[in-house]
Amino acid sequence: MMNEARRHLARDPVMRALIRRHGPYRLTPRRGSPYETLMRAIAYQQLNGRAAETILGRFVALFPNGRFPAPAAVLAVRAARIRGAGFSRAKVRALKDIARHTLKGVVPTRRGCRRLADDELIERLTQIRGVGRWTVEMLLIFTLGRLDVLPVDDFGIREGFRIAYDRRRRPTPKALRAYGERWKPYRSVAAWYLWRVANESRRAAD
Repeated sequence: MMNEARRHLARDPVMRALIRRHGPYRLTPRRGSPYETLMRAIAYQQLNGRAAETILGRFVALFPNGRFPAPAAVLAVRAARIRGAGFSRAKVRALKDIARHTLKGVVPTRRGCRRLADDELIERLTQIRGVGRWTVEMLLIFTLGRLDVLPVDDFGIREGFRIAYDRRRRPTPKALRAYGERWKPYRSVAAWYLWRVANESRRAAD
């Protein structure tokens, strides 16, 4: 599969150069359910990683056994207690809504996700408070391992494209989506290489 992806993307001369520079695509899907992934994504919104992990640790400590809480447990606990862990009111409402939609079956299990196409999952999950398209796209790529997702609103991908393709400006989401048609059905792999470019540029600037 990955050899096929490399051959396909290498038809694009810029992608061919990125593959040579950064080596094979390396992304192992994370463990955890879609429910837990979405809950963690809410914690990380607008926060750096260390702050988000601290708040998540306090949140998990509110529940018995030190395990990530089940949806019913989240709904049962008072909002004020979750606020005490460091979440804003808006994030508490989002966490509760994710739990509620999980119990209703809107948020599927990993097994349930196998029966749903990328667009179906995006449509279902963006019904939930605080869950936007970008968040679901990250779930699709990093938790479910889907290979044909291009998060065109992602700053890192747009900046990576600007650098790799020697453009003066970052592409608009619409322009990037149109260009990315040539990368189907491996747009997640292309995105991974563009992230590598953006990360390399950021490290060089530090």
